Amino acid sequence: MTLERQVRAKIAAKRDPQMEAEAKEWVESIIGRKFTSPFEEYLRDGQVLCELINIIKPGSVPKINTSGGEFKMMENITKFQKALRDYGVADIDVFQTVELWEKKDIGQVITTLFALGRETYRHPEWKGPSLGPKPADEHKRDFTEEQLRAGESVIGLQAGSNKGATQAGQNMGASRKILLGK
Repeated sequence: MTLERQVRAKIAAKRDPQMEAEAKEWVESIIGRKFTSPFEEYLRDGQVLCELINIIKPGSVPKINTSGGEFKMMENITKFQKALRDYGVADIDVFQTVELWEKKDIGQVITTLFALGRETYRHPEWKGPSLGPKPADEHKRDFTEEQLRAGESVIGLQAGSNKGATQAGQNMGASRKILLGK
């Protein structure tokens, strides 16, 4: 098996049909229409993605290209990616343009949609459905100076204290008898 085939097989294994179905259903519910062909075909030119982000956050992509060849369609994807970052989706969660355009890693595209769906939880102005688990809320703690200083006098176990534990009774380093034959 060639390296290229191995890489393609690994990428294909990352595709989770259940996650794809959830993402497709989520996009359909927001956009208001069903997709009959494979999901990636609808996403490929970036128009649906730009429409999606414009519904979630109006005005995110002011002009969506509907014609003009490959360059203009890939520009839609780039505009969507910029809008995602502006909305709060982390760079690490955003797919690369070629991953969608050339259908190289649709699993990463679905991961990006889940990242967008999770980000909607953090925006109270969004009243529509969200996708994926709700992110944890921050629970900031405030300690007094006295509490912080009390922690300085505690010696952690990593610092060398063994609380009286010994190795007594263990047979470490016991000699072995070597018997030589006659």
